Amino acid sequence: MPATRPCAPSGEGAPGPWAGMRAAAALATALGPDGRTVLRRVASAPPLTLRQTGPHTVHLVSTAAGPLGGDRLWLDLDVAPRTTLELASVASTLVLPGTGESELLVTARVGAGARLRFVPEPTVLAAGCAHRLVVRLELEPEASVLWREEIVLGRHGERPGRCRTRFDATLAGRPLLRQELTLGDPGLDASPAVLDGARCLGTTFLTATAKEPLVSDGLAVLPLAASGTVVSALAADAVELRSRLERGERAASGDAEGAAMPGDGERGESGDPERAMSGDGDDTVAGRGRGARPGIP
Repeated sequence: MPATRPCAPSGEGAPGPWAGMRAAAALATALGPDGRTVLRRVASAPPLTLRQTGPHTVHLVSTAAGPLGGDRLWLDLDVAPRTTLELASVASTLVLPGTGESELLVTARVGAGARLRFVPEPTVLAAGCAHRLVVRLELEPEASVLWREEIVLGRHGERPGRCRTRFDATLAGRPLLRQELTLGDPGLDASPAVLDGARCLGTTFLTATAKEPLVSDGLAVLPLAASGTVVSALAADAVELRSRLERGERAASGDAEGAAMPGDGERGESGDPERAMSGDGDDTVAGRGRGARPGIP
């Protein structure tokens, strides 16, 4: 789908002229004759530009500023059964102000026995922006997923804009996780019950199920009621945030040694993020507790 800049209709209740961009990107995998993952579809348009950087690895490259207020962006992922996909980005995403609210909708379907690792760089909320991030994740039995989201509240020395996030995950059509968060209200952000003044926050959803909850300074690892784990972290900067999230990811994957790091701001000798999908426990939803070691090689 090419990028376009339509105008919203004028009239009662309409915002008037709108120069927001509409763009879409899509990735789809297939199982090759030799049993290896092949990318059967890679389609993109600025600012969502996709570049294959490995056999089953794709990086998102920002080829235009944004998202800006009024932009509507879509990213669709289709991971076929028994295939592997890793999606990262080459740099942070800077959300800028404009006319109205910008929106990024990410939809992903992960087939039976497939593996998905979604690890983009942080989203930075510039002053004055209004952004909406929606994720819809559909899992089939034996799917293995690590899905990380990081948000930085404003650039250096500026107040952040506003952001609403929504994450919906289902397993075989049944709800697994429903989560929504609103950011950008100074009173709420400063509350000890929300951010307590932290400038960075992140969440990782894993199909691996932590054996027990873990709560420490700026980090919470919480097993879900059905299966899977949510890791949440707060930090003063993006480096500390990533360290805490990776610590929680290792804990959820059964890496007790990696989880017991010398300090929240240190990576330590065993600080390898790839182990988050190949820990001592099974990281599939349906295979909880079998002791297998699936993961991206």
